[in-house]
Formats: sequence, C-alpha cells, structure tokens
Amino acid sequence: MIDQDELVAVLQKIRGDTIVIPTMSVARPWNDSSDRPARDVPVSGAMGKASSFALGVALAQPDTKVIVLDGDGSLSMNLGSLATIAGKAPKNLFHFVLHNGVYAVTGGQPIPSAERVDFSEMAEGAGYAATYDFEDLEDFTIQIEEVLKQEGPVFVTIRSVPAIQNEPIGRRERPARPRTLISAMTELRQELGIE
Repeated sequence: MIDQDELVAVLQKIRGDTIVIPTMSVARPWNDSSDRPARDVPVSGAMGKASSFALGVALAQPDTKVIVLDGDGSLSMNLGSLATIAGKAPKNLFHFVLHNGVYAVTGGQPIPSAERVDFSEMAEGAGYAATYDFEDLEDFTIQIEEVLKQEGPVFVTIRSVPAIQNEPIGRRERPARPRTLISAMTELRQELGIE
C-alpha cells in the first residue's frame, strides 16, 4: 500500500508543466506541497466530478498533459465518466485513482464492494488506451515516467493507505490560502496565456 504523501512527493518531482486536478483526500497534501500552484486545479466539494472536469481540461488543452488525482469513492459515484473519457480518447489525460476502499473525507465508511471492485479492469473495459495498478511505491517510482510517456487516456490505480478524516468539517485545518475552483481556473488561464 502506498502512502498518499509519498505518492504526491514522487509526482511533484516529475510533473513538469502538467496540469494536475486533485480531489477529495489527496487535494490537501497536493496543494500543501505544490511548487506549481498556478497549474493545479483542486476540485474539492464536487465528489465524483473530478474525472469529468479533467476530461474537459484535457480536451481544451490537447498539447498539455493533464493528471487527475481521483478517489475510489469519488469515481464510484460517477463510473459513467470512464466510458465518456474512453470515447473521447484524449491522448493527454492520465487518470489516477487512489484506491483505499473507503470514503476517507467523510469518516472512513467503506465504498461499495471495496474488496472486489477493480477500477483498472473497468477502465480497460471502457476503452482506455492503457491501465496500470500499483501497490508498491518503489515499483511506482521506477515506472511512472514511462507511464506518463504513453498516449492516453491512461488509467492508474494506486492501492493507497486511507487518510481518514474524522474531525468534523468545521474544525478541520484549512489551507492558509483557500482556493476556489474559479480562482484556480483564473490562475490556470493566466498561466497558459488564455484570454
């Protein structure tokens, strides 16, 4: 099982000019460690919609790699996005799913069929160009650069340690500079030179 903080550290080192769209429990560690925040568009509070949003960004910016850091609970709520993404076949989209078996942001309730569901198989069946499954950080670190050289859409399951949040939402630590989706999109447009 891969710790999401360690996963984030590896991805931060190799991201380059990639646009990254983190959601749910991985959004905070990503945002806290990002050295390119103008190229990050956190999609928090829209559980299940990050993959659809990432598809739109990938189609709008076909010459820029787009990584979506999705959660298994989020993807479970919008499985139709797998078929939609595969149908549009964006060559620049890399769909990562942190599979920890729980809804981590709402207290750790198990997702449906947590032990049986195989998101990589679903993505392959939907028509993604390639799928991967990692549960060891060293294997991931060795292979990730090759994975990101492939034409997408590429699906990557990360078997991860749950980062369960049990503190009531009103008492959770907030980032120093909260970013709304609108402000993140405005910064991204400026970064990309889009009027």
